[in-house]
Amino acid sequence: MKIRNRLKIVLHLACFLLFISVLAQEDKIDIEESAAVFLEAYSDDFQEEFFEGLKQKGIENYDKAINHFLKCKSKEPNNTVVSHELAKVYLLDKQYINAKNYALEALNNEPENMWYLNTLVKALQLQGNSLNNITKEVPYSNLKLRENLSYIYYKQANYKEALAVLEELKRTDKTQVLYSKIKDDLKKQESEITTVSYSTSNTITKTSNNRDNAAQSYKTRLQGLIRIEAYALVKQISKEALEQYPLQPYFYYAQGLALNQNKKYREALTTLEASLDYLIEDISLANKIYKEMANAYTGLHQTSRANMYLRKIKPGF
Repeated sequence: MKIRNRLKIVLHLACFLLFISVLAQEDKIDIEESAAVFLEAYSDDFQEEFFEGLKQKGIENYDKAINHFLKCKSKEPNNTVVSHELAKVYLLDKQYINAKNYALEALNNEPENMWYLNTLVKALQLQGNSLNNITKEVPYSNLKLRENLSYIYYKQANYKEALAVLEELKRTDKTQVLYSKIKDDLKKQESEITTVSYSTSNTITKTSNNRDNAAQSYKTRLQGLIRIEAYALVKQISKEALEQYPLQPYFYYAQGLALNQNKKYREALTTLEASLDYLIEDISLANKIYKEMANAYTGLHQTSRANMYLRKIKPGF
């Protein structure tokens, strides 16, 4: 029985390592340190709890995943991989303060781990915060950490933030390459003229000179595409916009609308619920979101839920 359990754990471990290696290729983030930790000898109980946590996270049972990872934490209090898994699952569960705290714990134990830093940056951004405001809570003097931070900002297209961090560092071959890429992309961003179709007969151009203008450009373009019911493009453009501006409720609304049009009602509901998390005193947009949530529940044949959201719509807006 013991041999069978160990074989099962080894198979789980092999699958896990394959899984995270795929993630590393997609995200281009080095996670070799995280994988190496799991080559060490842990108890069967620890490994079973850990892999069950991964399983529950994968099927979106976040409460159960958190409980399993917390049990791992009690067995291995200093295990940074477990801290990071807790940060990630709290992030998925929209418990951003807990996500931040566990990401901080992981990063402080391994300051040069880009994956840990990336999770912390996301947790902070989803709270409307930034690493610049908590530099005393992390080993910010670590040059590799700051190099990683610049790269993360660059991948988010936050070119000015990336440049500000990078300019604090001594130039190496690697940082010089990144510096050149940032300068080139920043120049393109500031000079790019975006052509927006408002209808089949109207075309308007808008220059995205800064981040606010770029976000407004996305919104204007999406509004035009929605008017002409080009929902395939709405889905594509709103996804692109969300990658760069994850705090903008309108982009979640547009994505939810497009998903509804493709009859992906459950995905639409998840996205539309996210838009409400970032919505502040915009009754007109709230009405649009409630309408689409009602449409999604109607598509799922949940009439009572659909009517509940229809009643939330305020007339006159």
